[in-house]
Amino acid sequence: MTLFLVAMAVLAMFGKLRLPGGKGRPRIATRCPRCGRPKIGAGPCPCGNDKGA
Repeated sequence: MTLFLVAMAVLAMFGKLRLPGGKGRPRIATRCPRCGRPKIGAGPCPCGNDKGA
């Protein structure tokens, strides 16, 4: 049990490690200008009012 907890702590440390020089990927790329929902993929927004993007 203790070894499992130590292994999980080590994995958590490596998960928080950031590579130098890279700013990373944005989590949400764009939002619909009309309704504010995050746009996923290249298709239109489900609200149908994404003409301004």
